[in-house]
Amino acid sequence: MPLGRTRRATLVSALCALVVTGVGLTGCSSEDPDAGTNGVGKLPPEKIQAKTRAAAEAAGAVRLSGTVVTSGRTYKLDMRLKDDGGTGSVTAEGAAFELLRIGEQLYLKADTAFWNPEGGAGGTGDAAADKLGGKYVKVPEGDPSYQRFSGFTDKDVLLDSLLTLHGTLETDGRHEQSGVRTIRITGDQGSGGTLDVSLEGTPYPLRLVRGGGAGTLTFSAWGKDFPLAEPEKSETVDYGKQLPTS
Repeated sequence: MPLGRTRRATLVSALCALVVTGVGLTGCSSEDPDAGTNGVGKLPPEKIQAKTRAAAEAAGAVRLSGTVVTSGRTYKLDMRLKDDGGTGSVTAEGAAFELLRIGEQLYLKADTAFWNPEGGAGGTGDAAADKLGGKYVKVPEGDPSYQRFSGFTDKDVLLDSLLTLHGTLETDGRHEQSGVRTIRITGDQGSGGTLDVSLEGTPYPLRLVRGGGAGTLTFSAWGKDFPLAEPEKSETVDYGKQLPTS
């Protein structure tokens, strides 16, 4: 006759008590936290970081969103990136604009307020601002804006600069990001940054808190391709070798 639930529980408790008294039975501990995972939670933090960087580099595409602080400026990003380009939105110092890069060609799209002197971003004057507002403006490679913004659309450059924790690496327990179980690694107990790595499927990085208050980013849509298309000529403005300034 099958054992009742109460009687089974009593027997399990009695067996586990034998472990405490030194009999040495196994199987009475809590559930294995690595059960059903990709196994990276068992690795030392240096190997976890190496595996998640390799996974990120191998992925064909990614979406990242959050903030990056660099050179004293805070940029709010929502970008989709892949090997041959990227697209998305950026907000900096109250000014919002869109970036699109296909191959080496970078476009910047913003409203009229972004380009006029009062907007503080382009300082081009009313006439030029009216012409540029709402258009995809080709950014010449020699223009300072190209160097400033193209990195936000370059998957390899951006991930290589971001996915590095500084200082001594340690693991900081298991967590969850958007319903996905993660293992967290830290640099110098968090002062050098923290990174949550997926314990499910491929060990992609899912959330990064940069050291020194330099921003927080989340990563998603790993490996999910998306279209990149040149804007229509009627939507494009080419200012030649340099963007206009005041």
